[in-house]
Amino acid sequence: MVSVKSILLAAMATVVYAAPCQPTFVPTLPKTGGARELPSPPPSFTLKKIAVGHGIQNYTCVDTTSAPKADGAVAILYDVTKYAPGTPKTGIAKALWDRIPSALLLKPLTLNKLAGTKYGAHATAPFPKEEDLKLLGFPIAEYLGHHYFDISSTPMFDLNRVGLKASVTKLDNVDAPANADKGPLKTGAVAWLQLGDSGKGLSSGITQVYRVITAGGVGQKCDVAGVGVHSVPYTTFYWFF
Repeated sequence: MVSVKSILLAAMATVVYAAPCQPTFVPTLPKTGGARELPSPPPSFTLKKIAVGHGIQNYTCVDTTSAPKADGAVAILYDVTKYAPGTPKTGIAKALWDRIPSALLLKPLTLNKLAGTKYGAHATAPFPKEEDLKLLGFPIAEYLGHHYFDISSTPMFDLNRVGLKASVTKLDNVDAPANADKGPLKTGAVAWLQLGDSGKGLSSGITQVYRVITAGGVGQKCDVAGVGVHSVPYTTFYWFF
């Protein structure tokens, strides 16, 4: 006669215990190290993508004595999410990661050039062929999308490779660190930004965008740039939530 104890022991022997679930790795949003940082995204927000953007910040000078007025931007976005430091198997060293914007800024702009300008995007066809990027010896960073300002001067992020889109407005900003790359024109690194949905009903899958680890992009003084529109190269990371 088989005892109850032997039946229980046999049943226990057949149980397969699953390994404890490992928490999903989430990269940490960079900080400037200054007296005040950008607010962190709410814990309920999910990181969708990290992109490195390469493009130009546009400015207008009405005369040679005024300050340059920010007039939008154009950039190409490349997906670097899987290379974030700490990411299992694909993450790269933080020192290399932090160098990406500066290294990309040294590459020739892949935007079309307007006649007579050193830096500038074509007014009707600003974006080149949608190609992936190889940089710094790490594997390919896939083309992700575009950043631009729409006809109403609203900042837009169109991540058409993955079907995400954001129409945003500025929520907060902090100065870039003093040691940030000032860019090829030595004008300075643009501020870090927290951007939120514009409320225009144009966003899809993205609620907030952060611009961090900036390089270049500050406008030239108008007595240097002259009257009219001028463009300044910049690179940065964009974090999409």
